[in-house]
Amino acid sequence: MNILLGVGIFILIIIFSAFRVLREYERGVIFMLGRFWKVKGPGLILVIPVIQQMVRVDLRTLVFDVPSQDVISRDNVSVKVNAVIYFRVLDPQKAIINVENFFDATSQLAQTTLRSVLGQHELDEMLAERDKLNKDVQSILDAQSDAWGIKVANVEIKHIDLDESMIRAIAKQAEAERERRAKIIHAQGEMQAAEKLLEAASTLAKQPQAIQLRYLQTLTEIAGDQSSTIVFPLPMDLIKPLLKQGE
Repeated sequence: MNILLGVGIFILIIIFSAFRVLREYERGVIFMLGRFWKVKGPGLILVIPVIQQMVRVDLRTLVFDVPSQDVISRDNVSVKVNAVIYFRVLDPQKAIINVENFFDATSQLAQTTLRSVLGQHELDEMLAERDKLNKDVQSILDAQSDAWGIKVANVEIKHIDLDESMIRAIAKQAEAERERRAKIIHAQGEMQAAEKLLEAASTLAKQPQAIQLRYLQTLTEIAGDQSSTIVFPLPMDLIKPLLKQGE
């Protein structure tokens, strides 16, 4: 009697263990006697004990923080770069069969790809064109991990660390660039002012009366100052009309 009870309990345990529940974001890769059979889930599924084995696969987006990588840029500047990668499993069958551990494989591939891509660019491009570098790394990772059933959704470069000497050099370069722009703007202003003065001189030369009016206007402006003595040169062109009238 005890033997029958034990056998019955054992059979019930086997029957209940054959039922598995997979969440909405999970899939079960089923192997029958070592060979791939099918992908099941989500919900309640049946896995025959001993004959079938199941491997759970999470389909949610996974986040991997790439540790700092030593990168030498194309202009021979050594920097430390770290990034974060977002990826998920699209094909559970490939993710289990084609690679031993898809998470470790993707993380290692991300590190080598990050060093390879950034090493092809200069430091200024790393600092100014981060979005372009993110897309380049993402496209390469996505293409290489496609055979594993992995979709790399996004890559974001988080930090680009420089040593103190390089930070000071960049600051000096930025200051020199600002001074250069300031000098160019000042030179352009001087050029525009000279052009306007040339136009004004040409206009005044055509009308001698305009020169006299400008002369009198200048005298009026000077008279408003608090200076007690004013020495103002008298142009001969101004008194020529008066001399002609006297003659």
